[in-house]
Amino acid sequence: MATILTEVDANAVIKKLSEIIEKSANDAIDTGDTFKIGLSGCGSLIKFLADGLPTIKTDWSKWRFFFCDERVVPFDSEDSTYGLYKSSLIGKIPITEEQFITIDPEMNAADAANDYIKKMSVHFPPDSVPRFDMLLLGMGPDGHTCSLFPGHRLLDETSRWVCPITDSPKPPPSRITLTFPVINNAKTCVFAMTGAGKSEMVKRILKDKEDLPAARVQPINGTLYWIVDEGAASLLN
Repeated sequence: MATILTEVDANAVIKKLSEIIEKSANDAIDTGDTFKIGLSGCGSLIKFLADGLPTIKTDWSKWRFFFCDERVVPFDSEDSTYGLYKSSLIGKIPITEEQFITIDPEMNAADAANDYIKKMSVHFPPDSVPRFDMLLLGMGPDGHTCSLFPGHRLLDETSRWVCPITDSPKPPPSRITLTFPVINNAKTCVFAMTGAGKSEMVKRILKDKEDLPAARVQPINGTLYWIVDEGAASLLN
């Protein structure tokens, strides 16, 4: 069951998102030494975090940043999710490049996915599905989340943690993505979005309960937040 938080505007969404991240981070650091957070490549999310994270009080050295999905492109490409976060966050908050667990952009998608599984496994207990402290998710205009698109075979993946995708309907076509077994094992999943342009898809997922990828985010033993402004929530009533 999703907790839907409707805020008055984008600034209020950023404030609420930051509060939830701060609590999750500090709880994780207090109990497990590090805070493992997954980031998505949604443009608005990057801006929300660039504005909101500097207000957070936390031990930044304990944060580890992963990617819910990533485009298999050079880091200096405008399509690189890591590249966008690196330029947007480093310097605004006291973190280093070494705190990001990144893909190897020189590999093809299949090899990059396998390599990312190995890199992830260092940070989680062995022989169990990774349990992220928090995943920050985006939603596309078709209802996709991460790089899990409507009607795609990866929606039904049940065992692999990370999968390659080479036929993404949204460019660039070559990507890696977390799968639902990992997404739904997270302690906290968060969607944060603003604007009336999101309202139809928000309604289709939260009110109409359509079987779209973003609607399949249902943490098994965790919390799901949708933080939306009045524009994005306008069709929910």
